Amino acid sequence: MVVVTGQNKVSANPDDAMSSSDAEDDFQEPATPTATQAGQALPLLPQQFPEVVPLNVGGMFFTTRLSTLRRYEDTMLAAMFSGRHYIPTDAEGRYFIDRDGTYFGDILNFLRSGDLPPRERVRSVYKEAQYYSIGPLLDNLEDIQPLKGEKVRQAFLGLMPYYKDHLERIIEIAKLRAMQRKARFAKLKVCVFKEEMPITPYECPHFNSLRFERSESETKLFEHHCEVDVSFGPWEAVADVYDLLHCIVTDLSARGITVDHQCIGVCDKHLINHYYCKRPIYEFKITWW
Repeated sequence: MVVVTGQNKVSANPDDAMSSSDAEDDFQEPATPTATQAGQALPLLPQQFPEVVPLNVGGMFFTTRLSTLRRYEDTMLAAMFSGRHYIPTDAEGRYFIDRDGTYFGDILNFLRSGDLPPRERVRSVYKEAQYYSIGPLLDNLEDIQPLKGEKVRQAFLGLMPYYKDHLERIIEIAKLRAMQRKARFAKLKVCVFKEEMPITPYECPHFNSLRFERSESETKLFEHHCEVDVSFGPWEAVADVYDLLHCIVTDLSARGITVDHQCIGVCDKHLINHYYCKRPIYEFKITWW
């Protein structure tokens, strides 16, 4: 039988008795939280920033005015240094932003005086401006080369809804063939045609009339798939086959893929009477290393 008096326990059996320290542990009051624990538990007070702000952006150091960082109120930088958010500091007291700082100087130069980066850095600075949500800088960069030309190019590529899918197919086929053959490169045939209906040198002067006078049943006689790996087209725009080829090579190269291409002839499939396909066929050579 155990008798409890206050917080002291007395046991009739010495073996079952608890030491006074054990008893105290059972009824121990919660410890007073440390400063670190309190800081974690309590919301942080608004952070105060000096007028001149030292920065550490991914290991690169910058110094700028607080007003520069807050120049455009809808940006991430303005929000970060508004005092509503806590920003850690490094060992030297510089405010740390966990981002590659290579192009942060271009960001600051725009915030300071509206300066734009040289052409060779436009694409990279554009990505940083997207990250920091600097709308005015994005608008300015989109109006200069090469981004302005890219907008025109994308408008052309928008005419071909499966363009990106076809690019992926080129890459996948080339990869599988190279792996199967244990080869450094792979070749595949790509058809790029602008006009939907077949054209021969004899049809060209009458192409438009022939195109619209054919009935639906007659049109089906001309429908076929060229014996190629990937086929692009048709489309209606001033841009021609060579323009699309340039887009294909550019986008593959942007992904680090080495590609060469050459025209190896036309489909030349006989359809009906004197009509032949005549769609150009290109051989693409993808080199993997």
